[in-house]
Amino acid sequence: MPATRARSTRLIVALDTKDPAQAVAWREATAASAGAVKLGLEFTYAQGLDAVRDVAGTRPLFLDLKLHDIPNTVASAIGSLARLRPAMLTIHAAGGRAMIAAARRAIDESFPDGERPLLLAVTVLTSLDAAALHETGVESDVADQVVRLGRLAMSAGADGLVCSSHEIRLLRDALGDDPVLVVPGIRPAGSAAGDQKRIMTPAQARDAGADWIVVGRPITRAPDPAAAAAAIAAELSA
Repeated sequence: MPATRARSTRLIVALDTKDPAQAVAWREATAASAGAVKLGLEFTYAQGLDAVRDVAGTRPLFLDLKLHDIPNTVASAIGSLARLRPAMLTIHAAGGRAMIAAARRAIDESFPDGERPLLLAVTVLTSLDAAALHETGVESDVADQVVRLGRLAMSAGADGLVCSSHEIRLLRDALGDDPVLVVPGIRPAGSAAGDQKRIMTPAQARDAGADWIVVGRPITRAPDPAAAAAAIAAELSA
């Protein structure tokens, strides 16, 4: 049975490019259908923080840098990112309780006016399957590791989690409706999987209980990105 939820599932468009003009074109093309845009490592490393701010413009920004370092370094990094005013930013849950708690404190201190970004903890990357996870020394299966890291992150102060669509129901069962769940690895029916190993369609992710889905290439590489984004938004609202 589909999860019973009071909130809708919204679309984040991943602007995965090094080219600011291209990113702005995609932002504008999808503005009517997407609730936010994502900028991550590729664009930020190529163009810098000022370009991130300029490309995001007035759109809510999902800043996906997946911070993972010692607690003081992560806290300082969040302080440096505060001027971008992101709506959401990411850390790795595998950084541990002290790191997550330091990130929570840094957000609370860096955004005293109450306009705080959501602190989202990445559980297990959607490019990892059980075999890849075991190669890193984690003997648990993917589902168990996702729930373990999800519990840790939420108890340490995260607002939500980034997870594969296949772990949405597991996290809802374990943690309830409070965590904001942001779900990459979404592919409309007929799209290529690319490097994502744990994927679902937008409607499947919505029915499982996702708050946000992140879609990149099926939109940005489509002949008409605006139409592709509109089709996904329509599927989410059907």
